[in-house]
Amino acid sequence: MHLVLVSSLVPVDNPASGFDIANRAVLDGLLALGHRVSVVGFLQPRHRPAPGCEMHLLGELEVTNAKVGRLQKLNWLAAAFLNRTSVSSAKMLGVSAGRVQSILDGLAPFDGVVLNSVQLPAAFAQIFRPYPSIYVAHNVEADSALENAERAKGAIERFLFRREASYLERYEQQLAQNAVALWTFAEADRLGFGRSVSDRAFVLPLVTGWDAPVLPQTERQHDLGLIGTWSWRPNRLGLDWFLDQVVPHLPKDMSIAIAGQLDGTPVVSHPGIRFVGRVPDARAFVTASAVVPLVSRGGTGVQLKSIETFELGMPSVAAHASLRGIETIPENCAPTDDSREFARLLVEKVGRARAGLSQRLDGAVFHQAQKARMMQVMHDVLPRLAANGASTEERLQVQPRLKIHGGGRS
Repeated sequence: MHLVLVSSLVPVDNPASGFDIANRAVLDGLLALGHRVSVVGFLQPRHRPAPGCEMHLLGELEVTNAKVGRLQKLNWLAAAFLNRTSVSSAKMLGVSAGRVQSILDGLAPFDGVVLNSVQLPAAFAQIFRPYPSIYVAHNVEADSALENAERAKGAIERFLFRREASYLERYEQQLAQNAVALWTFAEADRLGFGRSVSDRAFVLPLVTGWDAPVLPQTERQHDLGLIGTWSWRPNRLGLDWFLDQVVPHLPKDMSIAIAGQLDGTPVVSHPGIRFVGRVPDARAFVTASAVVPLVSRGGTGVQLKSIETFELGMPSVAAHASLRGIETIPENCAPTDDSREFARLLVEKVGRARAGLSQRLDGAVFHQAQKARMMQVMHDVLPRLAANGASTEERLQVQPRLKIHGGGRS
């Protein structure tokens, strides 16, 4: 099959963020099944596109709020209001609808489009609608926005998140209703778009890399190691819960290293906490820990840091939200949402590590099982694109083209 993968950010050669890792897993799975894949989307600055496929770049674009200035954020907000769209889709409107349509015309014939997350497909919905599609929902974005609104610091922030949620709910429903199938990364998300589409929604297990990770040769440098993009609000909620509710129950001699991007360093009193910022090798940082706390407390979708922890065979204590989308939990992971029990389990596992008792498992077993299930889901679902109708050209002949005026939405 010839598939067009449409993504706000294209898969990259060396993925680091959760979004990039999921993008690359979807692309690698499609290529491993022998399909021709053409990719359309933006490239994040200082990244290289993933090899093995045809890239049709719309330009370079930085979409992470924490990496841009106040003026850029205001420009995105203004574009969202002027175009009556979400802020996440307004970020995509630096390219014209005519350019996107021209790329698709040049790629035809193809069997269908794989619409990766909501941002770019919603920005140019009128262009992608005629084609048979699979919608890849990384999260139920509207639910995440509503969750952010509930935890907003003020009335303006609450209004903006509710506005975002309203648009996202509409776009996600449209993409789900129009798709021949949906791929989600967690069972809860499979049911998150309504019962009318749940019978064609499938959970897609993920891996953080196509090959099982090679364990770095590292010595233990800290008792607990946490790593994540803490500037993303759902992740920050989990970190704040850990610092506020769990850390007070930990002994003062426990060393706790926290790596990753932060918007403002939290004030903490525990003497063992170090904020180390971005680290050159995330896996080396994780494997230098005795135990990994998995602290997600909100959001939707799968937690890829949890998957990576299990692929590395590391012992962990996990909040239940950190285990979304993971069918088989390794034996060395202890789940709990109670902060005191979370702390007790951490102390117990760290004590074993200090006593020289190994708690690691062979993470390759977990990795292989995840990859096998992912490939099976893709293999079973992709034929629905071809079964949905005739060729792309025949579909377009019977469905009139929308007039394109150069903007993002019409």
